[in-house]
Amino acid sequence: MPNFLLARRFRTLPMAIAYAQYLLCNNTEGENTNGNAACNLKFKNFSHPDLHFAFPVTTNDKVKKHPVSSHFLEEWRDVLNEQPYGNLFDWYKALGVDNKQGQIGVDEALDIVKALALKPYEGGYKIMVIWMAEKMNTAASNKLLKLIEEPPNKTVFILITEDEEQIISTIRSRCQTLHFPPLAEVDIKNALIKNYNLNEAVATNLAHQANGNYNKASDLVYHDSEDTQFEDWFILRIRAAFKAKGNKAAIHDLISWSEDIAKTGRETQKLFLNFCLDFFRQALLLNYNAEALVYMEIKNENFDLKKFAPFVHNNNILDISSEIQEAIYHIERNGNSKIILTDLSIKLTRLLHKSSE
Repeated sequence: MPNFLLARRFRTLPMAIAYAQYLLCNNTEGENTNGNAACNLKFKNFSHPDLHFAFPVTTNDKVKKHPVSSHFLEEWRDVLNEQPYGNLFDWYKALGVDNKQGQIGVDEALDIVKALALKPYEGGYKIMVIWMAEKMNTAASNKLLKLIEEPPNKTVFILITEDEEQIISTIRSRCQTLHFPPLAEVDIKNALIKNYNLNEAVATNLAHQANGNYNKASDLVYHDSEDTQFEDWFILRIRAAFKAKGNKAAIHDLISWSEDIAKTGRETQKLFLNFCLDFFRQALLLNYNAEALVYMEIKNENFDLKKFAPFVHNNNILDISSEIQEAIYHIERNGNSKIILTDLSIKLTRLLHKSSE
């Protein structure tokens, strides 16, 4: 049985758990049925003794030092029940850590080695699901390399990642990589109708805005998406950028904006910058008449995406994308957020004033 590396966002964790359930419970029919009933029942609350999880953790009010996944299983199961398609932002929010970034460290690797050295509780497979495997630091990766290369009999590793290139090549080469596309719009629509009793028109609209992310679609049902706040931040920054042309005083608005964003947690900053990337891409598609691919709906009545779109073009989009990705890179590495965001804000201002010719 090979190890697996499940790459891409939004649906990989539920798929990994479903596969683990299929193996552990000897299910033979679709939707994980017709197997061991007692085993399937244990998956209702993710408590099967042969299903193990590792995920990024950090210190918080509950755990002051040497955090490992086993310290946070209660919070983890709550998140799986409430937001099975959740992301790192949702997980850190559940941990109550705003300005910290979790990792999978060497203490975690030692726990994984110990857990998989034991015989399976029910005599079958042992499954180790490592969520956000790109968060493994070098020490943890090296510690697990031999185990992943030669796992014990009937032991399966499932590594889940949003960025497979960040996982060391020696581990990647020992896994079978599976790439998962975003969920189909029609599947999200049907799930929203079933789970939230929405009419078809509303569900269709929300599914389109979700762009393959069921977690986002669920947030939109309750108007709880962080995108609303991100949109306000983005528009505020764009307006300051246009005021800044020939107006030195407007630079204070850009600095003030950067300071406000820098006060949030690093995961929020990264999520916001990815939102900015999407916003610019949507504007570019609109500028080049690819409206069928534009899923974003602006809530702010005083901002017109069509009027903004001409400022995003072939002569600046690559530089815009590069600068935002570089800012994300430095924030991930604990750079000074205020300096990074101020620098980015000034650079984006210049790029937005760049001619398309």
